[in-house]
Amino acid sequence: MNKIDTVTKMQKYIKEHIEDDDFCIDEVYSFIGYTERHCFRLFKGVLGMTPTEYIKSIRLSNSAEALTASDKSILSVAVDSGFKTNEGFTRSFKNKFSINPNSYRKSPCPIPLFTQYPANHYFIIKDKESRQTNKKPMICTATAKFKPERKIIFKRAKYATGYLSYCEENGCDWEGLLNSIKEKTDTAAIIELPDNLIKSGYSRIAAGIEVPADYNFEIDGYETAYLSQSLYLCFQSDPYENEDDFALAIASVDKAVEKFDYKRFSYSVVNNKYPSFNYGAQQKIGARAAIPIELIKENRL
Repeated sequence: MNKIDTVTKMQKYIKEHIEDDDFCIDEVYSFIGYTERHCFRLFKGVLGMTPTEYIKSIRLSNSAEALTASDKSILSVAVDSGFKTNEGFTRSFKNKFSINPNSYRKSPCPIPLFTQYPANHYFIIKDKESRQTNKKPMICTATAKFKPERKIIFKRAKYATGYLSYCEENGCDWEGLLNSIKEKTDTAAIIELPDNLIKSGYSRIAAGIEVPADYNFEIDGYETAYLSQSLYLCFQSDPYENEDDFALAIASVDKAVEKFDYKRFSYSVVNNKYPSFNYGAQQKIGARAAIPIELIKENRL
């Protein structure tokens, strides 16, 4: 775990300082107090990429968002992203996303944006005891929300039973790819599929995202399904300050979903008809989940 903790500290430093005008990779090595060679070996051993490759992935993903969110010239975006020339930026962008910056700006398509997963989070999730914390569970709200007709874009799993096993089976690139869809109506999620969408040889778990009903772009390896209008009970935890408390936030939402008295509010869960969504956790908004429900019809004399 010393290696994991060291790499996590390096990631945190990069995240907090990468936007500094004078940021350079040597700062990371000085902060950790190890040689460049030792940091290189630790980082690649844990994350499978060098610190330089990691920083480049972050900057390219940030540049993709800047291309569609601002009217800066491509050269300005390139310079802001740490590239010295337009040519070098364009080449790196195309190698990363299989499309050049100008084409992406004109017609944004789903691309695998890089998501910064802290190295220690994998082990926090894997260690089930990490959720048995001395901290009190977070307060969770439950709000009924009507969802109009829409589509889901999703990728199946053969053996997965949840987030961790899905990522172990299919990798974690799905989150950045799906969240790059500008037309999305919510963030990417781990989905529990309803009975009518389960396919032989696959589990009930998938990764996916909701898009408007008229969205027609196809993504290689993903399927699309239409969903009619439906009612959901949306659970949300408190935000949290400590990044590592994501597991506590998720556990709090999981418990709220399990313990909620649906019948008391005249609801019944209909996950055999519609998918349920586990959106994970984000510091600023907390953990979230959405469970499909319908109103119980009362028999009156």
